[in-house]
Amino acid sequence: MKKVLAIVLILYAHALAQQNVIPKDTSFNTKLTAVKIAKDFPNAKVVEAIVPENITVSYDVVYASHTGRKLHIDIFSPKPVGKKPLPFVMIIHGGGWRSGDKSMEWPTAIHLAKNGYITATVEYRLSTEAKYPAAIHDLKEAIRWIRRNAKKLNVDPNKIAVSGCSAGGELAAFLGTTGNLKKFEGDGAYKNISSAVQAVIDVDGVVDFANPAESGKDIDPAKPSAGKSWFGAAFNENPKIWEEASPTKYVSDKTPPILFINSSLDRYHAGRDEMIAKLNKLNIYSEVHTIPKTPHPFWLFHPWFDEAMTYMVNFLDKIFKTK
Repeated sequence: MKKVLAIVLILYAHALAQQNVIPKDTSFNTKLTAVKIAKDFPNAKVVEAIVPENITVSYDVVYASHTGRKLHIDIFSPKPVGKKPLPFVMIIHGGGWRSGDKSMEWPTAIHLAKNGYITATVEYRLSTEAKYPAAIHDLKEAIRWIRRNAKKLNVDPNKIAVSGCSAGGELAAFLGTTGNLKKFEGDGAYKNISSAVQAVIDVDGVVDFANPAESGKDIDPAKPSAGKSWFGAAFNENPKIWEEASPTKYVSDKTPPILFINSSLDRYHAGRDEMIAKLNKLNIYSEVHTIPKTPHPFWLFHPWFDEAMTYMVNFLDKIFKTK
């Protein structure tokens, strides 16, 4: 009887453990990407995440919890800590909304922190775990969490930027254009705190899912696009949800300045020019820099990293540090 009970308890514990397993797609990571681009870009070198002595890092700080699922953020702060609060930049990793990891953006976080910004790389739920719009809800909650803890973190709550690469760039643009739209705030904490940001950096992230470069990719049902995996339906099955997730749809006079940094691959420019036209009509500042002869994930590698960082720092300084 005791043996039977022990077996039952073991099986029960195993079942509980299985319930807490988070499905993870590791297909997009820096090392594997380096191998993939090596043939066409033999001079590409991975940017290492080396933390200098004048930067303090707090890893895996919990910013949200959903039914036991904790979400984490890594915070990079310049030291010594001064009396004046600093601008903040939240950095969102890419990976087609289904892969990638916040650690991939540590080099960017370190570089911006060295230039006087408090930065953070953020974890969010991917499509293997939760479909659209869960990632958006998570990231807006992260912004609200930062504002709630602004004094403790020495962050200026009126100078918050969001940056992202590839899928992260789309998410960054979406956060920028939707501000405090209740529809996209989710059920997370700190609902009385604003999720609006004051600047956006979109690195090779599409901003219009209805553009044929994105919506026309689901040809083989056996190989669903990243968009279909995130939305749960191909464009021709549910065009409304694809259009709803397009940042360019929400451009308004409340949209903050935006910096676009792009590879030379046109498909990642989807909706960019149309969005800039809308921004221009509203007299909202924007910049565009297309780096020639680059792979899509150029920001992860030398020789393109330094150029991308120069564009970022100059843009952020113009928005937050120029009187």
